[in-house]
Amino acid sequence: MRLARTLLAASVAIVGGGLLALHEFPPPLLRVGANFAAEIVCSNVYLAGRDPQAVLRTDVQAPGLAVLRWMRVRVDRRDHLVRAGLLGFIGNGLAVETPGRGCTVIPDGHWRSFLARTGPHAAPTLAPVTPAAPAAPNGDPLWPDGDGAVIDPRLQSIVDVPSLAGPGMRAIVVVHDGRIVAERYGLGFGASTPLLGWSMTKSVFAGLVGVLVGDGRLSLEASAGLGRRPGDPRAAIRIADLLSMTDGLRFNERYGGVSDVTRMLYLEPDMAAYAAAQPLVHPVGRFWSYSSGTAMILARIVQRAAGPHPRRFVREHLFAPIGITHATIESDEHGTLVGSSYMYATARDWARYAELLRRDGVWNGVQVLPSGFVAAMIRPVAASGGQYGAGMIWRYAGSPTAPGVDPDRAFGIPSDAFWMEGFDGQRIAIVPSRALVVLRMGLTPSSMRYQPQRLVGALLEALNTR
Repeated sequence: MRLARTLLAASVAIVGGGLLALHEFPPPLLRVGANFAAEIVCSNVYLAGRDPQAVLRTDVQAPGLAVLRWMRVRVDRRDHLVRAGLLGFIGNGLAVETPGRGCTVIPDGHWRSFLARTGPHAAPTLAPVTPAAPAAPNGDPLWPDGDGAVIDPRLQSIVDVPSLAGPGMRAIVVVHDGRIVAERYGLGFGASTPLLGWSMTKSVFAGLVGVLVGDGRLSLEASAGLGRRPGDPRAAIRIADLLSMTDGLRFNERYGGVSDVTRMLYLEPDMAAYAAAQPLVHPVGRFWSYSSGTAMILARIVQRAAGPHPRRFVREHLFAPIGITHATIESDEHGTLVGSSYMYATARDWARYAELLRRDGVWNGVQVLPSGFVAAMIRPVAASGGQYGAGMIWRYAGSPTAPGVDPDRAFGIPSDAFWMEGFDGQRIAIVPSRALVVLRMGLTPSSMRYQPQRLVGALLEALNTR
């Protein structure tokens, strides 16, 4: 009996010592998981008004990464903090919300100094643009000038098919000839719910580059500002090379562990500086590699060119002209907008931006993006095998089976179609020749093998028989 008690005490001491060591010196993987949990819960609580434990279960734990299943979160509503950790105390995950700016991961834990630098003041909001417009049957002005929609029963019946909507669906918006003709939301989500676009944010920042080019503040041929030391070959990288993901910088985009992208997003206070420090490993302009680090370098360039109030610039020069009023782009601890990943907007506002691209950058007669810029964005990058456009746009959805193989064609999607894409199933198809935009967002990991082309193809077939 004495031996058993001794062994039990020793076991408890060993386990306790191990947990204490993990608390004091958590490995990078646990820190990544904890900060990811804190960020996702924080944004969904403060931007979308969702229940924190529901977000933890569905958005953090459910996708299946083992380390995330043991994460626990605590919401401090007085200081607008969310803390997260393995078993609740290992990993030191921390995110802080500031009104008008959303949430920010604080990898070094210094949230008070972050607030001192940024201030708790809300970013300015702009009134929606609501010119006189045709009215819906219920009298509301039709979207995008108002909230009205004229639902086409045949198209609505398609988006209501579970297999076409796909697992984890949270929003579907179908826009034809500039009007919403079908719409559906998942349980607990609606037209006013801000949704995380993940890498669809990259396409928005590409548009901001266009705005700045049109204003004469940026040139696509200008240097990206890397390689300032004499003889550094990174000096050859242009803004155009960043937009097309042919900058040649090393960057590991794999998720599920500690890689360049997860380290950047969840362990680095200054994401753009981390990405800009990567070495050149391929010839500039000749090798394509998808990289959120590249997008963060571009985001800092955009922010500097926009001037001292970048959020105001985004609202006044891109969002307000097309009526976007429910969008938030979050920043890193250094203050750089996370143009790779962290824009939250309602499904209808995401659809507004896609509709702007469908209209070749023109909105109500106003040239929001420079003439020809959208065509340049969607021009295929040869080094990508044709799957990626020169302005952070996908030419077809999902990874092809082989370079140059276009999976859209199998579903009858026209060759002029292009896509905005984001992690875990965020997709917007834009088909200019059919005046069609199809948004489908949700929580749908790639392991589920959902193909949004099936939905788009079914809608196109229905339009063909109208």
